[in-house]
Amino acid sequence: MMRLSSFLLFVLAISINASFAQSDSLKLDLKQAEILFLKNNFDLLASNYQIDQAKAEVITAKLFDNPELEYENLFYNHETKKFLQTSYAYGQYAGSISQLVKLAGKRNKNIKLAKTVVKLAELEYFDLMRTLKFELRNTFYKAYFATQSIHVYEDQVKSTESLLKAYEIQLKAGNIALKDLIRIKSLIINLKAEQANLLNEIEDHYKDLRLLCGLEPSANLKLTVAESKVTAIDQIPYARLLDSARTNRTDLKLAKTDLEYNELNLKLQKAMAIPDVEVSLAYDLKGNYPEKYTGIGLKIPIPLFNRNQGEIKKAKVGIDAATSNIKKQELILSNEVFNSYRTAMRNEKLLMEIDPSFNGDFNKIINGLIKNFRERNISLIEFLDLYESYKENILQINSLKFERMSSREELNYVTGTNIFK
Repeated sequence: MMRLSSFLLFVLAISINASFAQSDSLKLDLKQAEILFLKNNFDLLASNYQIDQAKAEVITAKLFDNPELEYENLFYNHETKKFLQTSYAYGQYAGSISQLVKLAGKRNKNIKLAKTVVKLAELEYFDLMRTLKFELRNTFYKAYFATQSIHVYEDQVKSTESLLKAYEIQLKAGNIALKDLIRIKSLIINLKAEQANLLNEIEDHYKDLRLLCGLEPSANLKLTVAESKVTAIDQIPYARLLDSARTNRTDLKLAKTDLEYNELNLKLQKAMAIPDVEVSLAYDLKGNYPEKYTGIGLKIPIPLFNRNQGEIKKAKVGIDAATSNIKKQELILSNEVFNSYRTAMRNEKLLMEIDPSFNGDFNKIINGLIKNFRERNISLIEFLDLYESYKENILQINSLKFERMSSREELNYVTGTNIFK
């Protein structure tokens, strides 16, 4: 009995807190949620920083090698017993300046490679946005329709408690058996337990929404969905969805850009096999012939052993791997679009087959049940069965509505578009 009392107090506390939260809540529709998501999501912000880092690499690739200055001076003259002399009579010094000149277009190839890395970073950003946006919209609908289901429990608990009061009066008058009253009390406990479980699920959804939108834990969300006419799935040809996915999917673009990167890398690695030239200009006071020597130098490695064979081989393997990955992504894409389209069609058909009048005014239907029960047209067991059946069907309808919207969001996700807004 103590456990039951504690449970009821817990449910009552949840109800009070929920009522208080509603007075200071943040109304949020899907469009507003997306604005907050694009502005505050930390994963997107981190990915955006990676784009900036990749752009900095382009700046680095554009820079020329610095010239090198070399200087050598007589440290100690044992004849004069003096240090660091530079005069013609007693000193000696030599200096040179050199510049590395890259051949075979290595600098331009490095710039193109760095720009491709920027493109890859941008595509990764948009692919992350596509994934997180689907998670946001799916979680939003999940939380919204779960909240609609809470209303069913609230109405049922209210009407059942009203019935319980009437039965308590009848029990005192000796018109009903105690077992019937116990059954009604059990129904109320079950309803409140299910309601509490659903409230916990909703809180988890709200937590995910707050994280995705960058909101504080104290933000009390009240979700709204605008009633609008949605495009029927069968009005959009499957071929259009597939073409849209092939054109817009960022993961496929990533795979193709990765192939482009590997092809550019192969060109760079082949260029790296060609030696660079170092040009130098030197001056020597007295250490060479003739004195006050001025000379020009040229330095170039001989590609006898190392011709960058390993890196060239790796680049070729990278091209083969990238080509294979494109085929894999195209197969994944076509399967995902096909599966999502079939699922969306199935969910659409199932929801359309439900009688719209069934999901009518709850109070009207429940009052009719209670009236028939009080007039002894149906037994308590029949009443409880019908009561439970109606509740389960309403919950199922809300679930189907969510599945319908979720499958549409999945089609947006797998096609990389906003066909369904």
